[in-house]
Amino acid sequence: MATFMPAVAIGESEPVWLQDAEIASALAGKTIDGRYASGRAFSERYDRDGRLQYMEDGATIGGRWSVTAGTLCTIYDADPAGGCFRVARVSANCFEFFFAARTEEAAPGGATPQWTARGSVNGEASACQDVESV
Repeated sequence: MATFMPAVAIGESEPVWLQDAEIASALAGKTIDGRYASGRAFSERYDRDGRLQYMEDGATIGGRWSVTAGTLCTIYDADPAGGCFRVARVSANCFEFFFAARTEEAAPGGATPQWTARGSVNGEASACQDVESV
Protein backbone atom coordinates (compact mmCIF):
# COMPACT_ATOMS: atom_id res chain seq x y z
CA MET A 1 0.00 0.00 0.00
CA ALA A 2 1.26 3.46 -0.89
CA THR A 3 1.85 6.07 1.78
CA PHE A 4 0.32 9.48 1.10
CA MET A 5 2.37 12.49 2.07
CA PRO A 6 1.65 16.20 2.36
CA ALA A 7 2.29 18.44 -0.63
CA VAL A 8 4.69 20.51 1.49
CA ALA A 9 7.68 18.34 2.27
CA ILE A 10 10.38 18.98 4.86
CA GLY A 11 12.71 21.70 3.64
CA GLU A 12 10.10 23.30 1.38
CA SER A 13 8.16 26.44 2.20
CA GLU A 14 5.59 26.35 4.98
CA PRO A 15 1.91 25.88 4.16
CA VAL A 16 -0.22 28.99 3.76
CA TRP A 17 -2.94 28.63 6.39
CA LEU A 18 -6.53 29.54 5.61
CA GLN A 19 -8.02 32.14 7.95
CA ASP A 20 -11.30 31.71 9.84
CA ALA A 21 -13.61 33.16 7.15
CA GLU A 22 -11.81 31.21 4.40
CA ILE A 23 -12.21 27.91 6.28
CA ALA A 24 -15.91 28.52 6.91
CA SER A 25 -16.54 29.60 3.31
CA ALA A 26 -14.69 26.60 1.86
CA LEU A 27 -16.38 23.94 4.03
CA ALA A 28 -19.81 25.07 5.31
CA GLY A 29 -22.57 22.98 3.75
CA LYS A 30 -20.09 20.68 1.98
CA THR A 31 -18.68 17.18 2.24
CA ILE A 32 -14.94 16.49 2.14
CA ASP A 33 -13.70 13.16 0.77
CA GLY A 34 -10.19 12.50 1.99
CA ARG A 35 -7.37 10.15 2.89
CA TYR A 36 -5.10 9.89 5.87
CA ALA A 37 -1.34 9.25 5.55
CA SER A 38 -2.07 5.53 5.89
CA GLY A 39 -4.25 5.70 2.77
CA ARG A 40 -7.44 5.08 4.77
CA ALA A 41 -10.39 6.91 3.17
CA PHE A 42 -12.97 9.03 5.01
CA SER A 43 -15.75 11.53 4.31
CA GLU A 44 -16.92 14.34 6.56
CA ARG A 45 -19.98 16.55 6.01
CA TYR A 46 -20.00 20.05 7.56
CA ASP A 47 -23.62 21.20 7.90
CA ARG A 48 -24.28 24.94 7.94
CA ASP A 49 -25.80 24.65 11.44
CA GLY A 50 -22.47 23.47 12.91
CA ARG A 51 -23.30 19.75 13.00
CA LEU A 52 -21.10 17.24 11.20
CA GLN A 53 -21.15 13.63 10.11
CA TYR A 54 -17.91 11.65 9.87
CA MET A 55 -18.05 8.51 7.71
CA GLU A 56 -15.45 5.76 7.46
CA ASP A 57 -15.73 2.06 6.55
CA GLY A 58 -19.53 2.11 6.70
CA ALA A 59 -19.68 3.70 10.16
CA THR A 60 -21.04 7.21 10.82
CA ILE A 61 -20.24 9.39 13.82
CA GLY A 62 -22.05 12.65 14.53
CA GLY A 63 -20.63 15.74 16.14
CA ARG A 64 -20.16 19.44 15.67
CA TRP A 65 -17.67 21.62 13.86
CA SER A 66 -16.48 25.17 14.39
CA VAL A 67 -13.80 27.54 13.24
CA THR A 68 -11.71 28.73 16.18
CA ALA A 69 -8.46 30.74 16.22
CA GLY A 70 -7.51 29.83 12.64
CA THR A 71 -8.41 26.15 13.03
CA LEU A 72 -11.20 23.83 11.94
CA CYS A 73 -12.41 22.01 15.05
CA THR A 74 -14.26 18.71 14.75
CA ILE A 75 -15.69 17.52 18.05
CA TYR A 76 -17.45 14.15 17.92
CA ASP A 77 -20.39 12.96 20.01
CA ALA A 78 -19.12 10.46 22.62
CA ASP A 79 -15.76 10.06 20.85
CA PRO A 80 -12.54 11.82 21.96
CA ALA A 81 -10.78 11.39 18.58
CA GLY A 82 -11.62 14.87 17.28
CA GLY A 83 -9.54 18.00 17.49
CA CYS A 84 -8.62 21.27 15.84
CA PHE A 85 -6.72 21.43 12.56
CA ARG A 86 -4.92 24.12 10.61
CA VAL A 87 -6.12 24.04 6.99
CA ALA A 88 -4.03 24.78 3.89
CA ARG A 89 -5.38 24.99 0.34
CA VAL A 90 -3.13 22.99 -2.00
CA SER A 91 -5.15 23.66 -5.18
CA ALA A 92 -8.59 24.99 -6.11
CA ASN A 93 -10.24 21.94 -4.54
CA CYS A 94 -7.61 20.28 -2.42
CA PHE A 95 -7.10 20.93 1.27
CA GLU A 96 -4.55 19.59 3.72
CA PHE A 97 -5.35 19.25 7.42
CA PHE A 98 -2.71 19.58 10.15
CA PHE A 99 -3.50 18.59 13.74
CA ALA A 100 -3.02 21.57 16.07
CA ALA A 101 -4.93 20.96 19.32
CA ARG A 102 -7.28 18.44 20.94
CA THR A 103 -9.93 20.98 22.03
CA GLU A 104 -11.37 24.33 20.94
CA GLU A 105 -10.10 25.88 24.18
CA ALA A 106 -6.53 24.84 23.33
CA ALA A 107 -6.67 26.08 19.70
CA PRO A 108 -4.60 27.05 17.89
CA GLY A 109 -2.12 25.02 19.97
CA GLY A 110 1.48 25.80 20.73
CA ALA A 111 3.34 23.07 18.86
CA THR A 112 4.02 22.88 15.14
CA PRO A 113 0.87 21.48 13.46
CA GLN A 114 1.31 17.90 12.22
CA TRP A 115 0.06 16.80 8.78
CA THR A 116 -2.95 14.53 9.17
CA ALA A 117 -4.95 14.23 5.94
CA ARG A 118 -5.74 15.59 2.51
CA GLY A 119 -9.24 16.01 1.06
CA SER A 120 -11.40 17.68 -1.54
CA VAL A 121 -14.99 18.87 -1.70
CA ASN A 122 -17.22 16.10 -3.01
CA GLY A 123 -18.78 16.88 -6.40
CA GLU A 124 -16.48 19.75 -7.33
CA ALA A 125 -13.83 19.65 -10.05
CA SER A 126 -10.07 19.65 -9.45
CA ALA A 127 -9.83 17.10 -6.65
CA CYS A 128 -6.62 16.19 -4.82
CA GLN A 129 -4.01 13.96 -6.34
CA ASP A 130 -2.45 11.42 -3.99
CA VAL A 131 1.32 11.76 -3.88
CA GLU A 132 3.28 8.57 -3.21
CA SER A 133 6.25 8.76 -0.93
CA VAL A 134 9.51 7.25 -2.11
